[in-house]
Amino acid sequence: MKRIIQDLDYNSICALMQSLGEPKFRAKQLFIGLSQGKSISKISVLGAGLKAKLLEEFEDAPLEIVKTLKSADGTEKYLFRLADGNIIEGVLMKYKYGNTQCVSTQVGCRMGCKFCASTLGGRVRDLTSGEILSQVLLVNSLHAEGKQRGVTNVVLMGSGEPLDNYENVVNFLKNVTAADGINISARNISLSTCGLADKMRLLAEEGIPVNLTVSLHSTTDAERARTMPVANKWKIAEILRACEYYFSKTGRRYIFEYALIDGENCDVKHAEELVELLKGKPCHINLIRLNEVKERSLAAADEKQAYRFLGLLQKGGLSATLRRRTGADIGGACGQLRASFLDT
Repeated sequence: MKRIIQDLDYNSICALMQSLGEPKFRAKQLFIGLSQGKSISKISVLGAGLKAKLLEEFEDAPLEIVKTLKSADGTEKYLFRLADGNIIEGVLMKYKYGNTQCVSTQVGCRMGCKFCASTLGGRVRDLTSGEILSQVLLVNSLHAEGKQRGVTNVVLMGSGEPLDNYENVVNFLKNVTAADGINISARNISLSTCGLADKMRLLAEEGIPVNLTVSLHSTTDAERARTMPVANKWKIAEILRACEYYFSKTGRRYIFEYALIDGENCDVKHAEELVELLKGKPCHINLIRLNEVKERSLAAADEKQAYRFLGLLQKGGLSATLRRRTGADIGGACGQLRASFLDT
């Protein structure tokens, strides 16, 4: 596999052009073309000789869309094939305020969460920063209208644990927020982690104030470990301290995701424990109706349970909402499309 040119920032592309004996304006032409989601060979302003030199070292395109599913609610799910043949997926969710793209950060995942299809085959490899960025650039090119971006918000909630691929993810965040690139505000980006407390603290030091979202899903370490093996290493108390440190460094309140699993974590006792655990903290709780994975035995809470749990949290003084379901008719949960594709 060749190098990924989308891994490079603008200054690095300028240095590359200089090393190839090309004038400086070629760097801008190349960078603009890549930011528009084009492959090297499709950037028409570059000469054939320059393209040939670039293609000796770099992949023409880091990924391609091999399948698209469209939901009745407007959600679009994409299956991407990487240059080495590996498969990842992504989702574009359409809201009144704009379009949010969910991107993958790894091929598969090694965290082992019992409610997630992404982890069924383990982690194959990390994605480079350019492979993560190219998901956004390609989907944006399909939906952009003139100078108006087709992707306005990004969530790192697809396949993989973002903080398990720390260096590449941080480089992606720097490139996707760069003023001379696609320039998506850090405030419009959410990074979801299962709670790698040490990496959460490192992220707080990066100066990229994205929205930090932590998969909590339980109120005690013992219960959390039943569905999330990472709980055997990082305890809830350590995660909360890392969240507080992130808030102190960025001023951004943190968000907890809580998937409602029937018979596991959504009775009155759990709601009361969650209020006790989080009351007074600068956080928001995002309740999720579990997307059931056929390979797992976990079942989703019903609507009545979900709204009762939400009401108890709000009555207890917590900021909480129940996430709107999108893409349920196309297997909207991360890992489901890839898993079905690999089974065929």
